[in-house]
Amino acid sequence: MRLKDKVALITGGARGIGLGFAEAYVKEGARVVIADIDIARAAKAAEAIGPAATAMKLDVTDLSAIDAVVKQIDETHGGIDILVNNAAIFDMAPVNEITEASYDKVFSINLKGPLFMMKAVSNVMIERGRGGKIINMASQAGRRGEALVLLYCASKAAIISATQSAALALVKYGINVNAIAPGVVDGEHWDIVDAHFAKWEGLKPGEKKAAVAKSVPIGRFATPDDIKGLAVFLASADSDYILAQTYNVDGGNWMS
Repeated sequence: MRLKDKVALITGGARGIGLGFAEAYVKEGARVVIADIDIARAAKAAEAIGPAATAMKLDVTDLSAIDAVVKQIDETHGGIDILVNNAAIFDMAPVNEITEASYDKVFSINLKGPLFMMKAVSNVMIERGRGGKIINMASQAGRRGEALVLLYCASKAAIISATQSAALALVKYGINVNAIAPGVVDGEHWDIVDAHFAKWEGLKPGEKKAAVAKSVPIGRFATPDDIKGLAVFLASADSDYILAQTYNVDGGNWMS
């Protein structure tokens, strides 16, 4: 097992990609903390995974909550070896109709949260002195602009940049920071995205989703199972010589 006795903290881990990572990490021998603002759903997810998974309520926009959760995990689990910054939200509007409220919410969750999670967890990793792995969830949306998706694209581009800077700052402590940029992933997230496109492009529900699925070179949406292998690799000793990279897992949508 590649993650035997490791402690992993996954934000937004109650569903979707984060839940898929939690399940994969436990199978590889890790103890996993699912941190999510929806504590009821997080608790249900942890119970389904088994005793190696626990749930904690966390709002990643609340810096005092971040510090408290990280401190509690450090004290009860003896440190944190892996951090996955997965919590994020989506919103969209053309640039002439974006709002300050949308900007504040998107960047607070998608960028501020991961930045201060990295700060809090890296300090624990440094104090424990055994290094660690940090994985930030970017997106193919961070690779390019999209006419209706300015705020989300910008927040994910910022994550790619933040991953590079954090990696260079933390490598001297044995901490590897990398990112994953999924393409279109089936599930609740894309149901929300599809509803936004229906609103702004005058489409029927499901119409955008079907068109996007056809446009992926591999011919379909991803599932969390398509991404979890890379998440295990980046959390394991197999990736010890890799840092500051953002890996595309998008069925060929973006080539770099």
